[in-house]
Amino acid sequence: MLNFLWLSFFFLAAASALWRWLVVGDPAVFAGMVESLFAMARLSVEVMILLFGTLTLWLGFLQIAEKAGLVERLARFLSPLFARLMPEVPAGHPALGLITMNFTANALGLDNAATPIGLKAMRELQSLNPEPERASNAQILFLVLNASSLTLLPVSIFMYRAQQGAPDPTLVFLPILLATTASTLAGFFAVVFMQRLRWRDPVVLGWLLGSALLLGGFIALLSTLSSVALASLSSVLGNVVLFGLILLFLVAGMLRKVAVYEAFIEGAREGFEVAKNLLPYLVAMLCAVGVLRASGALDLLLTGIRDGVLWAGWDTRFVDALPTALVKPFSGSAARAMLIDTMNTQGVDSFPALLAATMQGSTETTFYVLAVYFGSVGIQRARHAVGCALFADLAGVLASIAVCYWFFG
Repeated sequence: MLNFLWLSFFFLAAASALWRWLVVGDPAVFAGMVESLFAMARLSVEVMILLFGTLTLWLGFLQIAEKAGLVERLARFLSPLFARLMPEVPAGHPALGLITMNFTANALGLDNAATPIGLKAMRELQSLNPEPERASNAQILFLVLNASSLTLLPVSIFMYRAQQGAPDPTLVFLPILLATTASTLAGFFAVVFMQRLRWRDPVVLGWLLGSALLLGGFIALLSTLSSVALASLSSVLGNVVLFGLILLFLVAGMLRKVAVYEAFIEGAREGFEVAKNLLPYLVAMLCAVGVLRASGALDLLLTGIRDGVLWAGWDTRFVDALPTALVKPFSGSAARAMLIDTMNTQGVDSFPALLAATMQGSTETTFYVLAVYFGSVGIQRARHAVGCALFADLAGVLASIAVCYWFFG
């Protein structure tokens, strides 16, 4: 699947570039594509530098948590649920605890912690994989849920809106929460359908209903806060949880008489090795994405959508927000640039800008996640992971449009 996907990016880019050259009369498109290749290769190295530090730091602390028994306890607690969703993973396996920690970090917007924990979880799942180059069912479920992971506190979106002068930076909080919930549920049920998982099992239904009640209560609580209080809570809670996790690992290690410094060095060395092996996968995927963007293929798609919407006689305001949605699966930085551009050109509280912010907060950089998570363990056959993850992104986009017309239309 990844082989076909990678090739298709280049072929689509070539077709779009030929169109722009022969029909539009823009021969400079080829220079832009070549420039994009080198720019993305450079960006891959820049991303790797950040990952080196982040992975080394967090896998060091995670090694302390594992030696202190925290991951094992969390895995035992969740074994009844994951026995139904990931039957090939033994009860109490360390991957289960790491998966839970990854989801928690994502929900709180702690990206710097979520990625290293997720990569560690993927490596643990790979240790159970009988076909190392082919993604297992458990790895696919984890990746899709990670890529569509529920975000309770989208701090970065609030920050972008505040930087652009929004009087109420947290205005999109509830729309993002509703849209990202739809995205997560769509990704989950897509994998359930493909893998024929027993989601009607009483244990799974109990977890789903319990999570829904907790989420509903959290939404109800946060909806009573002012925008200033909500923004402050987002920032404080994220930082407190992040540093609190570090202290928890250290205290637990100390109480269990773990040599915490030696454990940290051992885990940090593992993080360095993981990061070192990621560069070829990042270069391959980011360069393909860059060529596709530079060829104008996404612009052609957007024009086609606008024409179709006009032909159907529908409201076209949402089309101005689609550039963010179209590039988000390929590049987080490009989507951020599209979001800021929409805020600048349309107004920070215009309907397209509010919708673009909601889309940004409820979708994921799917191909980057695929490259990093599967690349870290050498998986080359993604099976249905790409389709399920993109389905979750599509659900997030459609839910964003529906919710924003409900809230702001």
